[in-house]
Amino acid sequence: APRIPLSPRVAMVLKTEVCRFSGLKIYPGHGMRLTKIDCQTYLFLNAKCKRLFNLRLRPAKLAWTAFYRKAHKKDVTADVARKKKRSVKPNNRSLVSASLEVIQKRRGEKTEVRAAARDAALREIKERTRKAKDTKKAAVKAAPVKVTAAKKGGKR
Repeated sequence: APRIPLSPRVAMVLKTEVCRFSGLKIYPGHGMRLTKIDCQTYLFLNAKCKRLFNLRLRPAKLAWTAFYRKAHKKDVTADVARKKKRSVKPNNRSLVSASLEVIQKRRGEKTEVRAAARDAALREIKERTRKAKDTKKAAVKAAPVKVTAAKKGGKR
């Protein structure tokens, strides 16, 4: 009978957690969890870590913790070379409402010219709104006011 090849072996993955005090790995079935009144949970490797945490000792001052090693730069081998930042080159593109030539012309203008154009545009808008208001007022004055007779009857 032909042999059926088995699938390649898959390594079992252990879900490890990190001790809140020492920074060391906690394997399944080990460690202890402390939950405070405000629902904050802390995971400790052993009673030693829990006791030192409750004594409010700083882990960076104890030589056997991972935080001490990190604070005192003991693990130099784990240095990762930083990536070189690429400089962003400006890309001149035309916008939907204006072509590239118009944008270049506007950029070349002096601030006084731009301010004068803006003021002229604002003045023109104000004039338009003022005219619209005047025509509305004239229409209201020209319309005759209707007098309605008072209704007879009670409250309802």
